[in-house]
Amino acid sequence: MGGTEHLTVRREGATLVLTLNRPEAKNALSLPMLVGLYDGWLAADEDDAVRSVVLTGAGGCFCAGMDLKALAGKGMEGEQYRDRMTADPDLHWKAMLRHHRPRKPVIAAVEGHCVAGGTEILQGTDIRIAGASATFGLFEVARGLFPIGGSTVRLPRQIARTHALEMLLTGRPYSAEEAAGIGLIGRVVPDGTALAQALEVAERVNACGPLAVEAVKASVYESAELTETEGLAAELKRGWPVFATDDAKEGARAFAEKRPPVYRRA
Repeated sequence: MGGTEHLTVRREGATLVLTLNRPEAKNALSLPMLVGLYDGWLAADEDDAVRSVVLTGAGGCFCAGMDLKALAGKGMEGEQYRDRMTADPDLHWKAMLRHHRPRKPVIAAVEGHCVAGGTEILQGTDIRIAGASATFGLFEVARGLFPIGGSTVRLPRQIARTHALEMLLTGRPYSAEEAAGIGLIGRVVPDGTALAQALEVAERVNACGPLAVEAVKASVYESAELTETEGLAAELKRGWPVFATDDAKEGARAFAEKRPPVYRRA
């Protein structure tokens, strides 16, 4: 089902689960991990049987950021993937959801560290659930670096600017409770349960009409770049055709017959 030595892929019903799998390095981003991530996003987009994606990390950690040595392909770990980066120099940005937005909903299940590049990837996900002891933060300025994964653009659009600037300019860690308080994540759950609860949310998404789900997600992101008037016009253009689909008719029949709908993406 794909994946690499640092990124595992498995199916849970209609959900594709991508697991950052380098726990000995707190799942720091490596070239094999980035290649696996990008391939995972593409696999989810191309397979109509996949209706949602859950992104998580192995070993009680989400992601501690970029491993620059590993990304450079030093040693044997990344050597076999150099040609992928040569063929597509933008691959790492697509993997980190900076230059790619999957059409299926992406749910983050966070345990432990989700910092630097981990917090940057997080901003590309749609729904975010974290264990109570998870830690977030953009530490780049504290190290004399720049959070070039998109945070200076995306973070102020996702949370209040004052909170975004405090996170960006202090380089300090944030607890899960504080991250939820400023709106970076949506839900705090007991440690060790983030993945299970993310899969429950995914199941709820999967039970909905897939064409409607994808259109709603696309509309939310598209309209964020528009004025209200432009956004409302774009919403009608994207949303109205959904009412003419077989999925919409099935949803209405199932409601009338008091049974679960069976959607077929038509």
